[in-house]
Amino acid sequence: MTIRYGCFFSYAHGHHAYMSKFKTDLADALRCYLEPHLDNEAELFVDSEQLGGGDDLDRKIALALCQSVCMIVIYTPKYEAHAYTRREFAAMQLIEEERRHWYPLPSHLIIPVIMTRHPLSLPPQISEGMYVDFSRYTLATGDLKTNPDFLPDIDRIVQRIVAHYHFLKYSIPPGHDCSRFVLPDIPPEWRATPPPHFPR
Repeated sequence: MTIRYGCFFSYAHGHHAYMSKFKTDLADALRCYLEPHLDNEAELFVDSEQLGGGDDLDRKIALALCQSVCMIVIYTPKYEAHAYTRREFAAMQLIEEERRHWYPLPSHLIIPVIMTRHPLSLPPQISEGMYVDFSRYTLATGDLKTNPDFLPDIDRIVQRIVAHYHFLKYSIPPGHDCSRFVLPDIPPEWRATPPPHFPR
């Protein structure tokens, strides 16, 4: 196995400016602050940039996940409704379980970034453990790379990826082959828990 990416971006695609701009702004900020920490690896794998027509989507995504240090989940309620994003999430959980035997994990490999909160509650897959809340982001926010309101959270994400990167670099078992890794079957839908007074 060769590390090729600092982080895999998992997100539900959107058609309009809000979702597209957030993904682009977050990617730009992370690339900017991850670059000094990595050797020759790309900072991020973002499917809209690295996949082309005719690609075997499942194969390429599985390979990129296996070759990534961590995974960023850009959480919106739309994320939990998409089978493919849930498969990516489940795949990184499998990778984390495997790597747990390689080195003492300093934290989870999945880093949820809350772009838009669910009106009821976050699903347990997102709310368990550390997540970073960017739900105050709007189209008027400006550049995340230089926005002092968001820089501490960007730094938390970067430091988490970098910690895993240095552990992983020296812990990959000889002969480990990412080409054998496959995406799991579609996991069940996530369900945000309604509050007690909400009609079920």
